[in-house]
Amino acid sequence: MKRRTVVQGAAWSMATAGLPLRAQPAPAGDARKVLRVAFNTAETSLDPSQIQDTYSRTLTPHIFEALYQYDYLASPPKIKPLTAVALPEVSPDFKVWTIRVRPGIFFAADAAFQGRRRELVAQDYIYALQRAADPVNKSPWWSWAETFEIVGLADYRKAVVAAKGRFDYDRPIAGLVAIDRHTLRITLATSQPRFLESLAASDLLGAQAREVVEFYGDKIGEHPVGTGPFRLQSWRRSSQIVLVRNPDFREVLWDAQPEVHDAEGQAIAARLRGRRIPLIDEVRVSIIDEDQPRWLSFLNGRLDLLAGKTGAVPGTFVTQAMPNGKLAPNLVRRGIRGRQEVQPDVAIYFFNMEDPLVGGYTPEKVALRRAISLGWDVQREIRVIRRGQAIPAQSMVVPHTVGYDPAFKSEASTYDPARANALLDLYGYRDVDGDGYRELPDGKPLTLEYTSQTDQIYREFQGLFVKNMRAIGIRVKVSLGQWPEQAKQARAGKLMMWGLGSSATSPDGQGTFQRLHGPQSGGANFARFKLPAFDAVYDQLSQLPNGPQRDALFVEAKKLALAYVPYKATVHRISTDMWHPWIVGFRRPVFNNEWWHMIDLDLGLRPAIEA
Repeated sequence: MKRRTVVQGAAWSMATAGLPLRAQPAPAGDARKVLRVAFNTAETSLDPSQIQDTYSRTLTPHIFEALYQYDYLASPPKIKPLTAVALPEVSPDFKVWTIRVRPGIFFAADAAFQGRRRELVAQDYIYALQRAADPVNKSPWWSWAETFEIVGLADYRKAVVAAKGRFDYDRPIAGLVAIDRHTLRITLATSQPRFLESLAASDLLGAQAREVVEFYGDKIGEHPVGTGPFRLQSWRRSSQIVLVRNPDFREVLWDAQPEVHDAEGQAIAARLRGRRIPLIDEVRVSIIDEDQPRWLSFLNGRLDLLAGKTGAVPGTFVTQAMPNGKLAPNLVRRGIRGRQEVQPDVAIYFFNMEDPLVGGYTPEKVALRRAISLGWDVQREIRVIRRGQAIPAQSMVVPHTVGYDPAFKSEASTYDPARANALLDLYGYRDVDGDGYRELPDGKPLTLEYTSQTDQIYREFQGLFVKNMRAIGIRVKVSLGQWPEQAKQARAGKLMMWGLGSSATSPDGQGTFQRLHGPQSGGANFARFKLPAFDAVYDQLSQLPNGPQRDALFVEAKKLALAYVPYKATVHRISTDMWHPWIVGFRRPVFNNEWWHMIDLDLGLRPAIEA
């Protein structure tokens, strides 16, 4: 299931790098450590309550801080305090969670504080959850936060919606209480054994200061102010984001706990442990959506690394960069290093279950979605479009998480156009007018509306899908646009079909099932799938501890999803990370997105790139 390759390059010299160099090294005064990275898709917002994409969720945890964090090098993943003094005090039934916030942590200086230093307090975490619940914010992740079942929070939100009133942030919520300035008590209506994993989500549950939000109003998404290691310096939407060292960040020393037998991790820890973070001064994030410019920017040294969910080595260049899983000799000579690994993600396409054509729970509607799934050539997608950089998905549960079973097999990735055609014939989807395309059982037109983007790889997906559907007699209309706008349309239930990636942010596989949980329709549940039998299983999964009983429920949940086909899961992607020799201490975490503050740059190895 897991494939990881690390290749250390040979000694690197500027003479062999093929880079445009100055005659002399950079002057000693030019010693700022600036990390240069790229996203392959634009961000949407820097307001945690408005986040709806991985790209924004990579930026914000470097600015805002949750109560807990994942250890940078621990494997299996380990949660430890971030702004909390210690791990929570938890009641035996996992309903009452008491956390003490470390005194002496301050927000970055901002005009909203009117010249005073603003200390982080327990109320700031309550406020972050209230903002997600406030209906006026239309927070994309409220549906997830609602599953916490914080006593009184969802009920108050429903009352505000019903009365068309204003959310009162001063109104007491029984399940969210600041016992004192630095102590927070969260009370849940049901047992939540894995709630700690949610408390470690800096991208969504980072503390926010109320006065900052009120100062900037509807412009708060452009003015993120947190307690984290970086602050926003500049932002050109869909072009470049610059984060700089937060001068008000407290003294935090680099620390991580790799396993004893993890030689690479031990070497990183030996070199960096005890140093004050962040180790770098600035991060420049460029939005480069096309594969070739992003790859060339890395080769010529204008990008320091290509990594992970937001901008790994483009699939079109993987076989050139790492043929047969080994770093290409020309890159080894330059000291470049690389790693390949199956990601904790799944590529999915949803069917809008409220759409009159593809939605519904009746046998003929299920048959249509199942036929589309059987007619989808996933193996060709992997082989041709993804250049072998994926494995077939058997369900929506992702690798590296509890609930993922590499031995579980299904027809999710089966390509069988003969069965698809037979299924369509059986349920009355026939070519009535003789034009080569099927009609609905009532004789009305059958045209799938497939929404996608304009990038080269998406054009390849479109071509394959149209070809696959033509083979089973289904006409396809392709609609193109930009990802952020399409995400809004998808959540509003305005798209028939749309594809996206779903990534795990914690070791528990139940997170993927948010996309099938009825109460989360319009949030994580893009398909608007509502099945009481599935929701009952989801609720049991939330409350049970890990073990055989919970494992059996994972299988049941997978089977229900496969039976109704509200989503077509295609692949789990293999990511190829690559970085130059001047990057020190890089190993991208499996789940969390924050690591820029944990790596260093060796400026003595970095060539001076001409502007």
